[in-house]
Amino acid sequence: MAEGAAEEDDKAGQAQGQRDGQREGQRRFAQWVRDYRRLPDIPDEFLGPDGKPRAVWSRFFDAFGALAPDEVERRFGMADRHLREAGVTYRAPGESADRPWSISHLPLLIDEADWKQLSDGITQRAELLELVLRDIYGEGRLVAEGALPAAAIAGSPEYLRPACGVPPPGGRYLSLYAADVGRGPDGRWWVLGDRTQAPSGAGYALENRLVLSRAFSDLYKSMNVPRVAPFFEAFRDSLRARADRDEPRIGVLTPGSFSETYFEHATLARYLGFLLVEGDDLAVSDNHIHIRTVAGLKRLDVLLRRVDSNSLDPLELDASSRLGVPGLIDVLRKDGVVVANMPGSGVLEARAMLGFLPALSRRLLGEELKMPHIATWWCGQRSARDEVLSRLDEVAIEGAYRRGVPGFDSNGPVLASELDAAGRRRLSDAIAARGMDYVGQEVVRLSTMPVWEQGQITPRPFVLRVFAAATPDGWAIMPGGFCRIAEQPDARAVSMGDGARSADVWVVSDKQVSTATLLPAVDKVRIRRIAGVLPSRAADNLFWLGRYLERAEATLRLVRALGSPSGPNKGTAASLQSAERIQRLLVTWGAISQTSRAAPGRIVAEALQSPERFGSALSLVRAAQRTATSLRERLSPDAWQVITEMVERLAVEVEDDDSVLSAAELTLQELASFAGLAHENMNRAAGWRFLDIGRRTERAINTTRFARQFAYDEAGDEDLDILLTLVDCQITYRSRYLLAPILAPVRDLAVLDNYNPRSVAFQVTTLNEHIAALPSLKEHGLIEKPQRLAVALQAMLATAEAEKLEVKTLFALEQDLLSLAEAVGQHYFPHGPNASRPEKLTGLA
Repeated sequence: MAEGAAEEDDKAGQAQGQRDGQREGQRRFAQWVRDYRRLPDIPDEFLGPDGKPRAVWSRFFDAFGALAPDEVERRFGMADRHLREAGVTYRAPGESADRPWSISHLPLLIDEADWKQLSDGITQRAELLELVLRDIYGEGRLVAEGALPAAAIAGSPEYLRPACGVPPPGGRYLSLYAADVGRGPDGRWWVLGDRTQAPSGAGYALENRLVLSRAFSDLYKSMNVPRVAPFFEAFRDSLRARADRDEPRIGVLTPGSFSETYFEHATLARYLGFLLVEGDDLAVSDNHIHIRTVAGLKRLDVLLRRVDSNSLDPLELDASSRLGVPGLIDVLRKDGVVVANMPGSGVLEARAMLGFLPALSRRLLGEELKMPHIATWWCGQRSARDEVLSRLDEVAIEGAYRRGVPGFDSNGPVLASELDAAGRRRLSDAIAARGMDYVGQEVVRLSTMPVWEQGQITPRPFVLRVFAAATPDGWAIMPGGFCRIAEQPDARAVSMGDGARSADVWVVSDKQVSTATLLPAVDKVRIRRIAGVLPSRAADNLFWLGRYLERAEATLRLVRALGSPSGPNKGTAASLQSAERIQRLLVTWGAISQTSRAAPGRIVAEALQSPERFGSALSLVRAAQRTATSLRERLSPDAWQVITEMVERLAVEVEDDDSVLSAAELTLQELASFAGLAHENMNRAAGWRFLDIGRRTERAINTTRFARQFAYDEAGDEDLDILLTLVDCQITYRSRYLLAPILAPVRDLAVLDNYNPRSVAFQVTTLNEHIAALPSLKEHGLIEKPQRLAVALQAMLATAEAEKLEVKTLFALEQDLLSLAEAVGQHYFPHGPNASRPEKLTGLA
């Protein structure tokens, strides 16, 4: 009875605590509102036209305000930690280093009525732009009949003359459209710009949703926020339906890992199940686009491009481009591949086009634009130019076709009112001399949304990018979008390159939402067991990822052996000679600058984390991370997290010898974790094999070098003991022989023992198994060079005797292993435009 009463008291106390928390949250929310009413910069999204909090924000803060401050910070920290561990990054224009992704911890909330206005406007605009593109690259009636000036089109660098008269394979110019919108002073949404080239941000919007919905899962569910998965599903299905095969192969064409938004490209490829390809991965054959894979050329049916139009085909467009596919435009003429969006569609992103869209809407759709854009005057027309010059102090001047104003350093708009007399005169003269390069736009004030900063809400301007995907049933609108928030309260233009952060976008509903996902119904799936397609470039990167990680492990083992208190620094002549051998090996590998008896602690620290030494553990792990960056769509989040943690650990400067050894030990454990993830989680397809081929090849080379260095003909106990430590065989040797280290048994264990998973023989045996399972690439049926070298090595090791192994034999073995690595690269990873392949004969795809 007493226990039951106590339990009832606990429940009552918990209920009272919840009520108190809710009242405290409501009190804080009311206080926020009172505070804002006394401020001139109240977030526009927070308060409605009547001066009262919008219902969606009241509903949100009723729940948000009930959270204790510590709980709020914990959840914010959870979101930041997920972004960091997942390696979410972007690269600002002109920068060479990635920046960590920045997300606002509060979402942008939009109610259903607002969203209906947005969706209707975006749908109409997407359909209008599709019709305009059809005419520009088709019949040309709009220009011929004077509805659209020819100079407004031809002046754009995105207008592609080779694309004229080429009907889009699959039937559409635009597969994905986006519009940047902002809210005006009257509460209506206004279009700030169109994105028809290769709209970015959808992948980051997806990542933002994953982060915030996890951090505030209960709040997210209670707000009835529609999922974005159905939008991506509709987009994926529409691309598949446009191909001329039932099971098409779809690729995401990326400029590569140095692209500003490469992370997004990898995210979309992984989420949608597409192949991530670069221009060098593709080749034209038989009027189709093919992927260069380790099994030969494989036809690609649909290409979702993230490369600018002018860089797509060096034969007919920009001849200096290395990002595209030679012959792509001709393949389009012959209906050989579907490209989304169609090359040349970026012509509609020009600001010069904005002023003509209202009239074009009336002409082509028979209706007014449902969502207006900011007033724009293209100065290529005399009347518009005179209007702009007469109101120069009242308008913002922008480039008609590119970001920034020609002749001015700013990447954004130029306000004549902020220029000195000379600058103002220079601007007006430039407009008068070549008006077609400039537009004048009405100066608009961006609406602001609440942002959580240092424990309080702060108003910040924002721009919302809304996405539309063309489907057989019409345009599908992503329920949400990509919101960018300026850091400065008076921002006139917002881009990630300007130091802005992003936010998730929640469309708030009063009804329960669907829980649809990208997983299809079981009864609609035809079961398949296939290895998949592995582009040669991806195989190359997997091969080198394995090699870099194995090199880092070898360096770390040398660091541990040299810096260990029981290592070769005991003061005896034999110990010092052994230490010098380790140091010489580290010098040869580029891990340290020179050998020294005076400061072994400095040496091991340099080998561990010197950023200048290419062979240090830090440099090697960073090289592995750079290689892994090109494999983001193929690596699991856990694998990426392990690599990131290794880089972060080794980048922290160590203070003493114990810290060096601790960092080395922990990094070795993380390398073992990565190996375990690869072994247990990767499908046994060609990708896993090339990763393991890289690891096994490098381990065999390193073990041979260890054996040459420490199992030489006159080696003593000290050196042999070091070799056993380096190849992790101390326990095996002592349990097998019950003797101090002796040369022949140690050599046998490190080099010839096929049961030892760290021996050279074991690596070569495994390499033979992998290479035998890879596809044959020649039609003559003869054994190919990589397999020929691997078989010869296995035969030599199988027949060798430990007593007869010599240093020169080990050196020859090392050279043969290097030749095998080179043969694998030349055979499976060719580069250049002429690196084509026959179809596979046998083996994995």
